[in-house]
Amino acid sequence: MPVTLTREQARRVAVRAQLLDASRPGDVVEVAEQLGYIKIDPTATIAPAEHTILWSRIGWSYEVGQLKKAAEDDRQLFEFDGAFRPISLLPLMLPDMREWPKRESSRQWLDANARFRSDVLARLKADGPLLASDIPDTAQVSRAPDGWSGTNQTLTMLDFLSRQGEVAVVRREGRHRVWDLAERVYPQDLPEYSAEDAERMLQERRLQASGIARPHWYWTGVGKTTGEAAVVEGTSQKFRVDPEALAALDDDPGGRVAFLNPYDSMLFDRKRLEDLFEFTYVLEQFKPKAQRVYGYFAHPVLLGDRFIGMLDAEVDRKQEVLRVNAVHELLPWEPEEHEMVRAEIADLGEWLGMPVTGLA
Repeated sequence: MPVTLTREQARRVAVRAQLLDASRPGDVVEVAEQLGYIKIDPTATIAPAEHTILWSRIGWSYEVGQLKKAAEDDRQLFEFDGAFRPISLLPLMLPDMREWPKRESSRQWLDANARFRSDVLARLKADGPLLASDIPDTAQVSRAPDGWSGTNQTLTMLDFLSRQGEVAVVRREGRHRVWDLAERVYPQDLPEYSAEDAERMLQERRLQASGIARPHWYWTGVGKTTGEAAVVEGTSQKFRVDPEALAALDDDPGGRVAFLNPYDSMLFDRKRLEDLFEFTYVLEQFKPKAQRVYGYFAHPVLLGDRFIGMLDAEVDRKQEVLRVNAVHELLPWEPEEHEMVRAEIADLGEWLGMPVTGLA
């Protein structure tokens, strides 16, 4: 029989799994190990996603250089598909990477560009690490721009080869990726797993990161038999819950305020947000200005296990201040809740090294 949870219990499981309760993690690697990935995105109204995601967990002691050190110096993280991931996930991902691509159009493009593929690998072997701009585009067949990539086929080939585990990002120069052969970037003593075992363990890690998830091959990557079956009072959804999270349900470290970057993994499954948190989240970044309610890149405000508001703030680089445009209340706040949010905004300004302006 499925375990029955109240909405409050389910929310606590989710918040704790995402390291957003009062018990803060100690470092970057601990966050990556638990979350499974740290999204990379350059939109920096406050700071790039990878840094605000880490700050929202670790707090004042997080420094930007810690991420660079973990990924580039210590090799405890690796960059793949627009995110930093813990190296412990790599052996679980390799079986699927070796079978990539599964889409026929991608296979056809690679087949048609066999010589181009060899050119890129040879150039990296001889001269790597290299920026994509250092590698000539010798493609026989080009892919049309898709809105994310331009006409240069070298970037597409590098992306394809990274998905196959042939090349990897060794570091970044600004926002630009520097590439090398994967054998010179990834550890060579990784454990080997069958495709079935690797997929099972990946699903377990994804459920660990969510705490409680809807079983869905795409949205959550959690299978119908992963963890334990659960139902949540007041919802019609079927859930899977992490057994370890269930066992720790009564160990409540308490809540706190957290500002979540719009690309935070806590916000990824919008349906789960609605079912468990009764919070409908819409990213307004791509909406016309006149249609925005909360702001271009407003950060949801989590207090304990409730989403209580939206923070519309941005760094004014000319004035060197953190400018608060608005703090929207999704429901009426108590005086102490106002103080908690104000204190977190002050901490955010201190972390950025900037005074806060615009906060009434």
